[in-house]
Amino acid sequence: MNNSLTIREYSEALAPHFRDINAEWISSMFRLEDTDREVLDNPGAKIIEPGGVILFAEHETLGIVGACALQKTGATRYELTKMGVRESVRGQKVGEFLLSAVIKRALALKADPLYLLTNSICTPAIHLYEKLGFVHDAQIMEQYGARYARCDVAMRYRG
Repeated sequence: MNNSLTIREYSEALAPHFRDINAEWISSMFRLEDTDREVLDNPGAKIIEPGGVILFAEHETLGIVGACALQKTGATRYELTKMGVRESVRGQKVGEFLLSAVIKRALALKADPLYLLTNSICTPAIHLYEKLGFVHDAQIMEQYGARYARCDVAMRYRG
């Protein structure tokens, strides 16, 4: 499927896709928390304006099928967050394509650290993160893990 995918930059027109893709996967496994709603309802204000990035995976015939954000949390700190892929294309390497593009962007931004917060029941995602260079990190958990009630896994990009 990768040869039929392209990366799209955030625009206000794509904001509903960011919300819908992430609300779909979060609601299927957890409950939407206030911190989720704030970001999903206001991606321009919460992610883009403070210096973050949102990238989308677009399939040539299916349209927008994935989304992922880099949320700036400090001078050089970025959280990889709100990565979701439409259920209809899961297992087709869309997540890997999107995650690779987001990591490349984070490296261009000189993100240090680049980290993520997740839950241990998200096993396929955790395997993908590990495959692409993330490692489990107790310090990241201690610093940022309390942001989400559902967070029990914290990872840092090591490349």
